[in-house]
Amino acid sequence: MRILVVSQYFWPENFRVNDLCLELNDRGHNVTVLTGKPNYPIGTFSTGYTFFNKSVELWNGIKIIRVPLIPRGNGNGLILLLNYLSFAFFSTYKMFFIKGPFDKIIVYQLSPATVGIPGLVAKKRFKVPLYFYIQDLWPESLSDAGGFKVKLLLKMVNNLMNYFYAKSDVILVQSNGFIEFLVNKGVEKNKIKYLPNTVEQFYKPELINENYNQKFPNGFRVLFAGNIGFAQDFDTIIKAAKLVDEKGLAINWVVLGDGRGKALAIEKIKSLNLVHRFFFLGSFPSNEMPFFFACADVLLVSLKKSLIFSLTIPSKIQSYLACRKPIIANIEGIAASTILEAKAGLCSESGNFQFLANNIETLYNKSISERAEYAVNGYDFFLENFERTIVYNKLEMYLKLTNAK
Repeated sequence: MRILVVSQYFWPENFRVNDLCLELNDRGHNVTVLTGKPNYPIGTFSTGYTFFNKSVELWNGIKIIRVPLIPRGNGNGLILLLNYLSFAFFSTYKMFFIKGPFDKIIVYQLSPATVGIPGLVAKKRFKVPLYFYIQDLWPESLSDAGGFKVKLLLKMVNNLMNYFYAKSDVILVQSNGFIEFLVNKGVEKNKIKYLPNTVEQFYKPELINENYNQKFPNGFRVLFAGNIGFAQDFDTIIKAAKLVDEKGLAINWVVLGDGRGKALAIEKIKSLNLVHRFFFLGSFPSNEMPFFFACADVLLVSLKKSLIFSLTIPSKIQSYLACRKPIIANIEGIAASTILEAKAGLCSESGNFQFLANNIETLYNKSISERAEYAVNGYDFFLENFERTIVYNKLEMYLKLTNAK
């Protein structure tokens, strides 16, 4: 099949759409990607890119068509809105000049929702089925994760999303929790298909490597990897850390990643005299994550209390499971039920720092073999439910069976 993938983010930016395209290409499909100039997460164009250069690239056999956009800067306010709108404008314009033919269109929808606009233009121009792959529910994620509260704009985005849903031939969702939510918004249930996230091939169990282990503090290690933002509820994590520290337990919190909430989190850590317990190691390439995970005693995932977040499965859960490590979670809904069904660790309800602290202490007091049992359970669950061959076989099946409406 000749497949056009539309995504605001793509290599060298680190998103799972990269792996999806590589897998389709490896399976013999002809993949073209329409995307923007890379600028995430640093906020400026990646090295070697400018507003005008590198409009077409070839990467591992995949043709990449890039459009200019306004870099996201610090990810706040007007500049972020301009980043979203500039990609929607330039990619829609570019769509009229892309040569087909194509058999399928896949819109990979993280943020923003406006990525659907060029997708709809592609569907109409090439007269082929449109697959809308939802990773985040908009506008709900915009208000819950981003703290955006302008009701008129939220309503406009909601109407836009409903239009995308109506015009898409297939809606792929990364969580079963999205299905009922979308049906209640009037989306036809028979066009919604569950396609969970999987992981890149390098996410696998690793032995402890001393080059990575020396970056860690001594003692019990709780590791958080990923974005440090409003949605990740670091306030609850820090409060839980304070409780276990007051008990004199040698529990250290290691953080990999960056984000808008990092400075605020560090400030709170200092105010609670927890600097000796938190270790921010910085950001590293994804292919190094399994080596960091191997050095941790447990891996932490956290989302703040929200209806939308309770319907979401953060992709880091699959990464954690694939690396065969026990999980501690400050999370609710389908993500929590997934971890508990897998018997991969312990969960506390979002925002309940006492519960989180108790769970951390419980895992701290368990033997190495007891923690290993959680890890093995989670790994087995991953192989049965999220392993890449299973997921991509399902995607290929969906692509083969659907005709344009």
